[in-house]
Amino acid sequence: QVQLVESGGGLVQAGGSLRLSCAASGRTFSDYAMGWFRQASGKEREFVGAFSWSGGITTYANSVKGRFTISRENAKNTVYLQMNSLKPEDTAVYYCAADRYGRGSNLDSSYEYWGQGTQVTVSS
Repeated sequence: QVQLVESGGGLVQAGGSLRLSCAASGRTFSDYAMGWFRQASGKEREFVGAFSWSGGITTYANSVKGRFTISRENAKNTVYLQMNSLKPEDTAVYYCAADRYGRGSNLDSSYEYWGQGTQVTVSS
């Protein structure tokens, strides 16, 4: 069992930055691929980015590529999502997810564990 808790969301103006954190507890954190997803009001959940459990593969959605960066700090059992040049269309609830020995899939069905989400609102 893995418990995930996101933090760092909030209200920011367009062009600003936020860093989300996802703290994990439970099983060995380094065994898990970690992904970030988001869900805007009235829309389906969509992939943001992820990296494989080995750390060798990192992927991003085209909509965030070049603006968002995922990193992890195994010693703190934490994964981060650095979001720069934020746009109003980035407004959503952001979720982190864990997939044991995963490759960093862009499919939410690949992930066994999910956090509760953190709201990000970007004003124009």
